[in-house]
Amino acid sequence: MSRPLVILALGLTPLAAPAGELSVGFAEVDVTPELGKKPVYLAGFGQDRKAKSVHDPITARAVVLADGDARIALVSVDVVGLFLPTVERVRAELPGFKYVLVSATHNHEGPDTLGLWGPSPFQSGIDPDYLTKLVAGCVKAVKDADAARKPAVARIGTAAAPELLNDNRLPVVKHDELVAIRFADPKTGDPLGVLVQWNCHPEALDSKNTAVTADFVHYTVKHLRASQKCPVAYFTGTVGGLMTTLGLSVTDAAGAELKDGTFEKAERYGALVGQLADKALSAAVPVTLTPFEVRTRAVLVPVGNPLYRLGWQVGTLDRPLYEWGGKPTPEQFVGTKDVAKPVAVKSEVGYLKLGELDVAVIPGEIYPELVLGKVPDPAEAGADFPDAPVEPAVYAQFKGKHRMLIGLGNDELGYFVPKRQWDDKPPFCYGRKKAQYGEENSVGPQTAGIICGTFKELVMGNR
Repeated sequence: MSRPLVILALGLTPLAAPAGELSVGFAEVDVTPELGKKPVYLAGFGQDRKAKSVHDPITARAVVLADGDARIALVSVDVVGLFLPTVERVRAELPGFKYVLVSATHNHEGPDTLGLWGPSPFQSGIDPDYLTKLVAGCVKAVKDADAARKPAVARIGTAAAPELLNDNRLPVVKHDELVAIRFADPKTGDPLGVLVQWNCHPEALDSKNTAVTADFVHYTVKHLRASQKCPVAYFTGTVGGLMTTLGLSVTDAAGAELKDGTFEKAERYGALVGQLADKALSAAVPVTLTPFEVRTRAVLVPVGNPLYRLGWQVGTLDRPLYEWGGKPTPEQFVGTKDVAKPVAVKSEVGYLKLGELDVAVIPGEIYPELVLGKVPDPAEAGADFPDAPVEPAVYAQFKGKHRMLIGLGNDELGYFVPKRQWDDKPPFCYGRKKAQYGEENSVGPQTAGIICGTFKELVMGNR
């Protein structure tokens, strides 16, 4: 599941500082909401799902990388998503950093941080005090990670596990590549931390759970802390399409099937992802992560989803709107509150070149087809826009030796659906009697083209 929209950065921002010694620091801060004083609405499924207990903490995990004096902060929080204005609040408290990325794991069992899962469709589920706590936690995690920085060398590994993903929307296309980076002391070899990126919705607990939890991510991090003997930061990548554990066959050590909506399945799945990361790290190779180059661009994305427009009208979606004149990068971003006219949200696309590692920073839940270059051609019969051009695939743009994608990076715009797979009107693709899930939680059919086109331009170096 997913939702929403916006951005921050401008133009291209290459880091000019010469390459220096790589250093890295890890830190985490508990940002679990307090229960009892006021309702905590759990995000990701239906409205009015109030938390009754806390099973495990909601955590902000930060990694700070430095190339000499140039510092980059990468933050991941166990929540469903964060809008760009929230990210900007974090950035405002961290002067001196060349780049601050704040992402969400897209956890469906944590507090509402977008406003879509309150007591009713017309009431926000956000607690402003909690959002302030979350922002402060992200800032503290970055500052603590920066203070913990030590000289480092890095190794990177990948491993594929299609059996750990269920794609519940046709066509079946899985982004099944896990990426893991291990940092170590260059003199002693002692571990300093592990960064792991995987592509799956944290929603193993399903829609009836009422306990605050980080879902399987808690168990993946727990496993890797023990196996790698160091701090761990988990980042979510490609989750659109829909990459999920729901409906996925997961068995315990004795071979018994584990049910959706149980902590047993969440724990087992999290451990399996941790084991996959162990496998990737066992075959890891040295990687140079300096010098740093950062390119970002602010873009407008038109809001075509009528439910989202209604959300702005009634106040469940609280973020600025802008006039939409047909250009993603107008000369001026003009704010508006008139949803009777074409409107857009402002978001951000990012490209990081960290030495030999290329990183795409995508502000939402991108479909694997758009990452891997597997958009159907020709379009499936029944598609709403069968003649739409195929969007440039994210990974096809990379020129580096290694690659990674961070989803829900600095914003949450919902699903990025390939336009020629957009299927909101009958007749439906694959002979279905009703539409597949996805479009209802997308900003609109133009989104994928804007995001992927902007990313291509960033990699090419075009303003």
